[in-house]
Amino acid sequence: MDPFESSLLAELSSLEAQGLRRSLRVLEHAERSEQSDRGLSGRPEVSAGARITVAGQPLANFSSNDYLGLASHPAVASAMSEAASRWGTGSTASRLICGTTAEHLALEEELAAAKGTEAALVFSTGVAAATGTIPTLVGRGDVVILDKLAHACLIDGVHASGAKMRVFPHNDLAKLASRLAWAKATHPEGRVMIVTESIFSMDGDLAPLREIVELKERHGAILFLDEAHAVGVRGHGAQGLAGELGLGDRIEVQMGTLGKALGVSGGYIAGSRTLIDFLVNKARSFIFSTAPSPAVAAACRAALRIVQSVEGEALRARLQENLRLLSAGLNMAVPPSAIMPLILGNEERAMAETERLLMEGFFVPAIRYPTVARNSARLRVTVSAAHSADQVRALCEALRLS
Repeated sequence: MDPFESSLLAELSSLEAQGLRRSLRVLEHAERSEQSDRGLSGRPEVSAGARITVAGQPLANFSSNDYLGLASHPAVASAMSEAASRWGTGSTASRLICGTTAEHLALEEELAAAKGTEAALVFSTGVAAATGTIPTLVGRGDVVILDKLAHACLIDGVHASGAKMRVFPHNDLAKLASRLAWAKATHPEGRVMIVTESIFSMDGDLAPLREIVELKERHGAILFLDEAHAVGVRGHGAQGLAGELGLGDRIEVQMGTLGKALGVSGGYIAGSRTLIDFLVNKARSFIFSTAPSPAVAAACRAALRIVQSVEGEALRARLQENLRLLSAGLNMAVPPSAIMPLILGNEERAMAETERLLMEGFFVPAIRYPTVARNSARLRVTVSAAHSADQVRALCEALRLS
């Protein structure tokens, strides 16, 4: 066998032995399930993702980040279809060539208004937003102080920047303060950036955002805040945690995604007009990437309107009720987000639980190293407004049997 192929197979075998090898599960079908509540139109709310089919087996899906069930909302799907008819399926070039359309500009204006910032910039993915923005704002001679549980794309962005990276234990304000003092003492001419999430993707807990902002201001640093799992879930409309706490105008860089509560795809950065103009000129993942499809931008605009409407408030209320049902059924505290981790520790045990739940008719993914630390493997349960109360109760019963 070719030595290159042999080396790859050896690494795959090692992952298999550690219970860490991954494979793709093919989603064959997602049902459009009618909810019993009715929206402003009087029609039943329609959502996809609460029930899926994998390998011919119908499953209740508790793995999705489609927190409000907008991924197949009729208004969002219609907006995408109409825009595709008008603009075609692709943008044909990068934004700085000929890929910018009126749909992109309108989406950015509406995102900025929703976040309470001067401007916003849309990227093809949330990963592109992070890995393009962080290296644009910091580099050699600067310091980035990163929460230990920050998402991989944030870590990758810091590594790409060449800045000195210092990690503080998760949500540990005392350690953050000491890292900030060290950074200013050792890099007095450099820029100091704190990078954290408002809702952490694997634990579902909140950052102590008010205290972080106060520390940032006290030490003359800037803050990069990833709101991916907060927008549409926390605060009114699409404000996220920053808006809920009234801190938006004190945060230099706000990042978000369009593929979670908004149910479409893409990422964005919101901030000052100067920041956005700078990114347009310097962010490599923006400059050298084909623009998102105008149809995607139109679908995001439709989702954003729903999130900020009375219907959006009703969907958030339904999500909260489902979270209360899940918490009561498992005798746990209500989580501050739509994410509830059930820590099992051992990777093999987590995989066994996922397989058992599949047999019971539920898709709940096992999360293992390197996504989380070794010996902290877990089931990551995500709840949606699309779930029925009966689905949530049935999941609780299945989990109690383990």
